[in-house]
Amino acid sequence: MTTTASAPVPAGPDREPEPGPPRRGLRFPSAYTVLAAVTVVVWGLTFVIPPGRYDTKNGAPVPGTYHSVTLTQGFGSRLKDLFLSPVNGLYGVTDAHSGLTAPGGSGQFFGAAGVFLFVLAVGAFITVTLRTGALTSGVARLAERLRRHRTLLLVVLLALFSLGGTTYGMAEETLGFYGLMVPLMLKLGYDRMVGATVIMVGAGVGTLASTVNPFATGVASDSAGIGTGDGIVLRLLMWAVLTAVAAVYLVRYANRVLGDPTRSLVAPLPEDEELKAAGGAEGRLPARQRLVLAVFAATFLFMIFAVIPWADLHVTFLPTLGWYFPELAALFIVAAVAVGLIAGLGEKGTANAIVAGAGDFIGAALIIMLARGVTVIMNNASVTDSILDALHGVVSGTSSGFFAVLMFLVNMPLAFLVPSSSGHAALAMPILAPLADFAGVSRSLVVTAYQSASGWVNLVTPTSAVVMGGLALSKVRYDRYLRFMGPLMGILLVAVSGFMVLGAVVM
Repeated sequence: MTTTASAPVPAGPDREPEPGPPRRGLRFPSAYTVLAAVTVVVWGLTFVIPPGRYDTKNGAPVPGTYHSVTLTQGFGSRLKDLFLSPVNGLYGVTDAHSGLTAPGGSGQFFGAAGVFLFVLAVGAFITVTLRTGALTSGVARLAERLRRHRTLLLVVLLALFSLGGTTYGMAEETLGFYGLMVPLMLKLGYDRMVGATVIMVGAGVGTLASTVNPFATGVASDSAGIGTGDGIVLRLLMWAVLTAVAAVYLVRYANRVLGDPTRSLVAPLPEDEELKAAGGAEGRLPARQRLVLAVFAATFLFMIFAVIPWADLHVTFLPTLGWYFPELAALFIVAAVAVGLIAGLGEKGTANAIVAGAGDFIGAALIIMLARGVTVIMNNASVTDSILDALHGVVSGTSSGFFAVLMFLVNMPLAFLVPSSSGHAALAMPILAPLADFAGVSRSLVVTAYQSASGWVNLVTPTSAVVMGGLALSKVRYDRYLRFMGPLMGILLVAVSGFMVLGAVVM
């Protein structure tokens, strides 16, 4: 990316330079290498794990029907599957040579093509807005006005992203916000880690404690044969407590960086200083820039409105548009054109900015494609159901309190292998929910355990397009992010386990 003073957030992947002269020795690999290694390891494990399937009814596995299957693929075909997995992950298809369909009997799963194009469209929109100068100037003025209330701003932003996570599973949609949050946090004196995690941790913790999220709570409750509202009191309590815990943790780190920048977990980038010095003029913004910022804000607000299933939330006075990534990609492209024309960039200037922006974000889009490729390999080798059947055997015949915690723990490896919360729910709930009847606990507790495990794992798993894509956009290295998240993951693990025991006692 060509960096200028008005382009505060280069979106290339994980290229954080080390200060000072080059040093010899090992260095944590890039996100591409991490995902390539995960892909190869998972592919290798498919030769060890025996393939098997559940029979399905209405797309959901039927308990007690697990059976071994024989793959028709030879080694050459499976080797081809390894090399084609990123491409198949982009399109969301399984290998026809396997003779099998994807879990759920659909023959395919949601590929990365929609998210891929969405990220490129967001890149185009962000870059066009940056070239108008409005975003840099607006962020500078916002930072100046909020400088005395920066802690409150952090808490409010994290809570808003958490609200999006708990209500509708805000995940890939967050990728559009990094271009705004990272420069804002830098202007406030924080670092890129704060900019990345106010989004990622906020939405992630909210999804972990989903209350009415139709893609997690809704799908899982339906698969378990209960209503979405069953168990909502416990989940509301979890959401409030865990969001507060995450906010305290983030504010503590942010204040430490503010007091001593050398304690930051991420090395500063050259463009960080340019960003901090840019856009400091006083006075009102020109009318064109104010209009650009209005369109910028309206685009993101409309995106949120368009993806929330209002009908599922029993909000009858708002229409449910049901938009997903194809529609959202089109929204950002149209908005990018509108911004360019409003700002006077002209036809050529707007077109060049759109192309440059898509190019800047191609690294994050490729990471998303690689992450989805891992799921393709699992589906083609038919080992996901085998792992699910093994987990089913682990949780059988335990006491209620231990059962609840165990349900949380046994869903973790499945969440790693199936990052999609709805896919995980469709696979696991018909098998695991009936076990609650034998343990003497509510089936809603199984739903809460599943979505907590899925949310916990997806905060850090390298198979998550949200994690790896968000870090690439923020230019925060994965190993640094793990160092930040380590203590918080431990706190959340203990807290969720406590809520599981509480649920087993009172539900």
